[in-house]
Amino acid sequence: MDLTKDDRLPPFVEELIGTLGVHAQYLLHGNIRDLHLVRRRGRDRFHTLLDVLWNPLREKGYEALVLCDQISGFRVAAVGEGEARAAVEELLQGPREFPGQTAPQRQAVLEQLRNITNGWARQRDETVRDGRRQRPLRVALVIDHASRLLTDPSRLTPDERDFFLACLKLAHEAEPLPPRTAPGVVPKAPGLFNPVIWLAEGERDVPGWLVSGSERIRAVAVPEPDADERGTMARLLYERYERYAGHGARDGSATGADAGETERAVGAFARAASGLSLRAMEESVKLARSRGLPFAGMPDAVRIYRLGVEKNPWSRGEIRERILLGEQSIQNRVRGQEAAVAMTLDILKRAALGLSGAQATSPGHRPRGVLFFAGPTGTGKTELAKAVASALFDNDQAYLRFDMSEFSAAHSADRLVGAPPGYVGYEAGGELTSAVRENPFRVILFDEIEKADKGILDKFLQVLEDGRLTDGQGVTTYFSECVLIFTSNLGVQRTDPATGEREWIVEPGTPYKELERTVRDNVKKHFEQVIGRPELMNRIGGNVVVFDFISDEVAAEIFALQVGNIQRQLAHGHRLDLHIEDKARRELLEHCTRDKWNGGRGIGMVLETHLVNPLARELFAAPELGPGTTVVVTDVREAESGRVDTTVVLKKGDAGGGGGTRLG
Repeated sequence: MDLTKDDRLPPFVEELIGTLGVHAQYLLHGNIRDLHLVRRRGRDRFHTLLDVLWNPLREKGYEALVLCDQISGFRVAAVGEGEARAAVEELLQGPREFPGQTAPQRQAVLEQLRNITNGWARQRDETVRDGRRQRPLRVALVIDHASRLLTDPSRLTPDERDFFLACLKLAHEAEPLPPRTAPGVVPKAPGLFNPVIWLAEGERDVPGWLVSGSERIRAVAVPEPDADERGTMARLLYERYERYAGHGARDGSATGADAGETERAVGAFARAASGLSLRAMEESVKLARSRGLPFAGMPDAVRIYRLGVEKNPWSRGEIRERILLGEQSIQNRVRGQEAAVAMTLDILKRAALGLSGAQATSPGHRPRGVLFFAGPTGTGKTELAKAVASALFDNDQAYLRFDMSEFSAAHSADRLVGAPPGYVGYEAGGELTSAVRENPFRVILFDEIEKADKGILDKFLQVLEDGRLTDGQGVTTYFSECVLIFTSNLGVQRTDPATGEREWIVEPGTPYKELERTVRDNVKKHFEQVIGRPELMNRIGGNVVVFDFISDEVAAEIFALQVGNIQRQLAHGHRLDLHIEDKARRELLEHCTRDKWNGGRGIGMVLETHLVNPLARELFAAPELGPGTTVVVTDVREAESGRVDTTVVLKKGDAGGGGGTRLG
C-alpha cells in the first residue's frame, strides 16, 4: 500500500524513518509483538510491525526488507517491484544461519551483515547489465528476537562480546547510500543508510554499550497502546465483527444496532481492554466469536482472555444472596465490631455491583474491593477476613494469607512476584502471582502490612492502581476479581522518641468515634511521614475499617465460645465430657478478661495456660479412660506468688467416682 501525505504512522516509525540519514542501526524495544495503527487515505487500519516498517521504507526507495533470526536465518520478508526480489535472493545465497556457532560461521554472518549495510556494493559493482554496472541495493535488515541472542546481557561470553563489538564497529564503518538519480545528476537529497534494526523486548536485553557507545545506533521505544488507540481498535474490530455476525453471534444484536448502541458497545470494549495490547483485543474478538458472544458481550470475552476462566462468581445472583445472608453470619463470627462489619459489608456490596472506583473517569481494572483493617490486636481482623472469603465464595480455599513479617527483608518482593532472570528462584515464580493465576477469585489477606519492605509496598501500589502485576518471568497476573485486605495495628501504639518504648495511643473504653478518628489519623501519618508513601494511602482511600477494643460483654461471649470449642474437641476426639463448675467458671472468666489489650486472642492464650494445659497433664497421666468419663474443673485459684492452680476431677462413667488433683 502506498502512503500519502495525509497518512499517519505510529510515532516510533516516524522517528525511525526520519533519522535514516544519520543512524545506521536501531534498537526497537517494548511493544514489538503488537499490532499497530496506521491511517491511510482517511481510514484507520492495523498492521504488524514488519508491515508498518516496510511500507514507509518502500516509499523512501528501499527495495527489500530482510529478516533474520537464530532459527530461520536470513530471508526476504518483503520486496519491491522489478528485479529486486531476484537480486536479493541471489545475493543472500550462501550461509544463512544467524549468528552461527563457530568462529568461521560468525565471520560469515558478519560478512553478510556488512554486505547488507552497503547494499552488496562490491558484488553489484562487478555485475554489468546493459552495459552498466549495477548500483547497490537499498535494503533494511530486521534482526528478530534479539533478546534471545544473549544468555545474560550483564555477563557476556567472549564470543558474544566479539559479535556485538563487530556490530558496533560495523555501525561506525557504514556509509549512507546516495539517492537514485540520472547519470551525471548531482543528488539534492542526503543519502540514507541501509539500517540494521534490532527487535528486543527490553532496552537492556542487548549490551548497554552497543547503544550508548555510538551516535550511529539509536534506541527507539515502541509504547503500549493508549486509550485513543484502543478506542480506534475497538471500532475497527467492531466493523470486522459485523462482517462475521451471521456466523459468530447467537443473535443479531450487533447487526443493525443503532449508532448509540454501537458507540456504547465499542466504548465498553475499549474500557474493558485497558492495559491490553491491540493484538490481545483482536484475540478477544476471536474468542467471543468462538463462544458465540455478541459484540456487546466483549467485556466478558476480555475477562475470559485475561483470566483464562469463563466462570464469574461476581455476575451471579447467589453472591448477592450470600452477602445478604452474611450480614448475620459475619456478625456471629466477629463479635462486638458492629461498625467495622457494617462498613465491610458496604464495601462488599459495592464490589459485587462492580462499582469500586466508579467515581473515577477511567476506573481501569482495579481489584473488586480493597479493605484496610486497623485497630488493636485480637479484635477480629483476621477472623473478619476469613468470614468475607466464606461469604463471597463459599470456599475456605478462596482465602489466601500472607504474613508481612516474613517479607520485611530487602528483595523479599521476589517471593511474591518471582525473582528476576538469572537469580535464585526464577523458575519457581511468585507465591502471590502463581496463586492468583490458579484461582483469580480470591480474598487475599496481607497481615501486619506495616512490617513489609518498601519494595513490596511499591508492588501494592501497582496492584491498587492497575489491578495487575508482571512477575519475574514476564507473565502478567490480573487482580481485577480479587478482594484485597490489609491488616495493621497502626494507630494504636507509637514509639516514644525519648525512651524508644512502645506506648498506647488509645485504650479500652475510648469512645468509638474518637478511637476511629485517632487511628485513621495515625495510619495516614504513618504512610505519609514515616515510610513516605502517601500515594499508597491515597489508593486505599476511605476503605480504612477501624476495629474497637472488645467490651466486657463481648469478652464474656468470646470466652463462652472458646470454652465450647474445648468441650467439643474433648467430646469428638476423646469421648470425654468437660464440666466447669460455676465458681471455677467465674474465676476463669475473671483471669481471661482481665487484660483487654490483647482482645480475643488474649482470652485464648489464658485459656490455654489456665485450662487446656492442666487438662492435658491430668489426662496424660491418667489410665485409659472409658467413654462417658466426665472431667470436672472445680476450682481456679491464684496464689500470692501469682501462680494459678486449677483443680481437675475425673469422674469415670463406669465407676461413678474419681479422684481429685490440684494442678498448677
